[in-house]
Amino acid sequence: LTGTLILSVFTAVLGFFQYGYSLGVINAPQKPWGGTEGTLAPPADTGEDLATSPHILTMYWSLSVSVFAVGGMVSSFTVGWIGDRLGRVKAMLVVNVLSIAGNLLMGLAKFGPSHMLIIAGRAITGLYCGLSSGLVPMYVSEVSPTALRGALGTLHQLAIVTGILISQVLGLDFLLGNDELWPLLLGLSGVAALLQFFLLLLCPESPRYLYIKLGKVEEAKKSLKRLRGNCDPMKEIAEMEKEKQEAASEKKVSIRQLFTSLKYRQAVIVALMVQISQQFSGINAIFYYSTNIFERAGVDQPVYATIGVGVVNTVFTVISVFLVEKAGRRSLFLAGLMGMLISAVAMTVGLALLSQFAWMSYVSMVAIFLFVIFFEVGPGPIPWFIVAELFSQGPRPAAIAVAGFCNWACNFIVGMCFQYIADLCGPYVFVIFAALLLVFFLFAYLKVPETKGKSFEEIAAVFRR
Repeated sequence: LTGTLILSVFTAVLGFFQYGYSLGVINAPQKPWGGTEGTLAPPADTGEDLATSPHILTMYWSLSVSVFAVGGMVSSFTVGWIGDRLGRVKAMLVVNVLSIAGNLLMGLAKFGPSHMLIIAGRAITGLYCGLSSGLVPMYVSEVSPTALRGALGTLHQLAIVTGILISQVLGLDFLLGNDELWPLLLGLSGVAALLQFFLLLLCPESPRYLYIKLGKVEEAKKSLKRLRGNCDPMKEIAEMEKEKQEAASEKKVSIRQLFTSLKYRQAVIVALMVQISQQFSGINAIFYYSTNIFERAGVDQPVYATIGVGVVNTVFTVISVFLVEKAGRRSLFLAGLMGMLISAVAMTVGLALLSQFAWMSYVSMVAIFLFVIFFEVGPGPIPWFIVAELFSQGPRPAAIAVAGFCNWACNFIVGMCFQYIADLCGPYVFVIFAALLLVFFLFAYLKVPETKGKSFEEIAAVFRR
């Protein structure tokens, strides 16, 4: 580890910190949504009486939560193009402008039609996060030495959960989660965007991009010397040359070819299903609406319970960094899904029997914490990198773009629909997630191969069987 490498990786994962902050921050302003002046409510001139039209509030609230994912869906397809066109560092610099603009709109929400400014700000921030969630892993994997690539590659998941936790702490009533300061809370990740913008000016370009994409040998050597310190860059240059030749010999596969070719069909289905299972497991329902769920469970200070979820989330993300390389991807994924399934059933029982037994609130709370722990063991981190392991150089860019789009699309559906389904189903809402988790577990048991330590040829042979 060198100072330049640490700086480069830290700077890059600030993009994922902003992604986590945007996921968690929307939880706190749920309280001031109600009709007090300057909140997220529609402007008075709409003629809507908020007290008599809670469906209007639910619509604006759900839209504010889920429009973030629309931005991510739209921009996830352009990651490869912008990364190759501008270079990794310059691309991250340019897309930061979106984050700064989006956060500025949210920070100034009290000075205009607040609901519109927040929806616009969340959409623009989502555009940034969609681009960033592709560019950051690309840059980090390309600047990391082979021995550290796995460990440094999992730091983006840690950055996400740290962002969620900080947003939850700042969302406390006596800090920023109150009627006066909530716009500042929503716009605060703009500070991380500004920090990233200036730090990127000190980061070297990816040597792999310089050598493989641009053919600039001397510049690639200079970049390697900055990242590795005094060691001889020729060994890594030889590795890059081999990779360049492999990339040249394997034709790039388009998204259309990915879906029409029988050769890739099973791998594509698995890649999409792991993304769907990550989002439809119900985890974002917990992140977006945990305060509300704890209130229903009868917790006096639900915000502190939500912060507890954030702490548990962060601790078990650190543990999963070590587990992923020790145990196999498949076994962790299966264990995580089964644990979440049992937790979802326990949560439903706890919420349903709360009116009869007061102690059931503890059952619901423990179930929520276990739900988060099992998510971070498998279904949380694994879908982000297993797609890259399922495909070789040719089809990989198209597969990552499709998987990214699928992840964001599912995120949008959960964010948009969960509040309506929760209002409709009451305490039984997690029965739906339990049923889905059972389907995902059976699919993973029958179809998801073990990718740890296997070559693309060996994985392809498993699919053929």
